[in-house]
Amino acid sequence: MTIMSEVKTIKDIDDHTWGEFKGLAARNNVKLGVFFKTLVHYYEEDATTFWDMILKGEKILSDREAEDLQRHVQRQRREPGFRT
Repeated sequence: MTIMSEVKTIKDIDDHTWGEFKGLAARNNVKLGVFFKTLVHYYEEDATTFWDMILKGEKILSDREAEDLQRHVQRQRREPGFRT
């Protein structure tokens, strides 16, 4: 039994990038589809790790400093000429 796979098209990939992609897949001895799936997985994982570090990481301002900064910004926005 032969399994037919669906052909997908990715637009706007230049020849150099396509060659690099194929070369990386070949060096890792995997099919292009499997390699693409792996790249997507690692990209999602890295993006999640990055945002976790930003949103759940160590504070760079104390709560007091953040409140002072917020009050200062609110005063600045009340000045004439500030665009909202």
